[in-house]
Amino acid sequence: MELRLAGVLFLVVLLALGCQKKQGGAGGPPMGAFAVQVVTAPVRTEPVVETVSLVGNVMANEIIDLTSETDGIVKEIRFGEGTPVKKGDVLVILDDTKLAPQVQEAEAQLQLARTSFERVKLLFRDKLISQQEYDTAAATYSANEASVDLKRRMLRDARILAPFSGIAGARQISPGQVITRSTRITQLVDLDTVKVEVAVPERYLSQVQEGQKVRFRVAAFPKDTFEGEVYFVSPQLDPNTRTALVKARIANPSRRLRGGMFANLELSLQLRDAALVIPESAVFNNGDATLVFLATSTNTAMIQPVRTGLRLAGKVEVLQGLADGQSVVTEGLQKLRPGAPIMTRSNGPATAPKP
Repeated sequence: MELRLAGVLFLVVLLALGCQKKQGGAGGPPMGAFAVQVVTAPVRTEPVVETVSLVGNVMANEIIDLTSETDGIVKEIRFGEGTPVKKGDVLVILDDTKLAPQVQEAEAQLQLARTSFERVKLLFRDKLISQQEYDTAAATYSANEASVDLKRRMLRDARILAPFSGIAGARQISPGQVITRSTRITQLVDLDTVKVEVAVPERYLSQVQEGQKVRFRVAAFPKDTFEGEVYFVSPQLDPNTRTALVKARIANPSRRLRGGMFANLELSLQLRDAALVIPESAVFNNGDATLVFLATSTNTAMIQPVRTGLRLAGKVEVLQGLADGQSVVTEGLQKLRPGAPIMTRSNGPATAPKP
């Protein structure tokens, strides 16, 4: 790049010298040359943030299809569609008239097995029974104890609880309905916090890290900007798209953001506190060279090769070729040539060329 800039500078000098020879001198524009009226702007030092625009998806923090762990008949429904529920709330009660007697029966058998086992332990201590008889009584007692635990668990499963706090979705069952383990009861969604998932191209991954801020908009609220923080960067790229899944977490106390929304996202990659910036209209290309016209202190135009960086909204970052405080021509470029006299105009009245 430095060799290319040097070559362009050499060509510019030759062009300027040729123009001066045609004009009959090397001391500036000829007497009475017509001054081109132009608009200039200063080269400014500003902070520049490199961002990449991506499209992601808004996801609920937690979302499940609520189902039962046992088959049964719906006895009572205790939630309303679209209403908030808390973790541990009873949402559905199944008919347990068959399960409760089974638990009582299992508990009675366990009590009998316990009494028998206590008697067997005394007999075995006094060496009145064999080891095999003792082992059989111990196994019977353990089996009855496991049976009670299983029946009690089945009885508890007749009451379906909320596994986390959230919003209940549409109800998919009715009282009296026979449901199975595959029957969807409702959908439970946690929206107090939402996540944005976005696929980031491989070229930007070196500048993405956990804790990084992201900003995005959604179509439902076009005037609002939401801000989140990256908490996950996938360790594996998708081999088909060469992108990595990145997730950001956003607080959503008002629950305006919903799962499934599209997020027009801006990911901040790099911040430069002191970058040289000029208006985009000052830059033009000649072959592979990127050029600007400088407004000199003698009110003449001088062509200057530059190396540009980021393209911002109406601005261009300049990495090489300019210095802070110089003035570049932003309007009137078509009529200019190297060394031409100019009448500059920025925000004030036009300034005539010096004699």
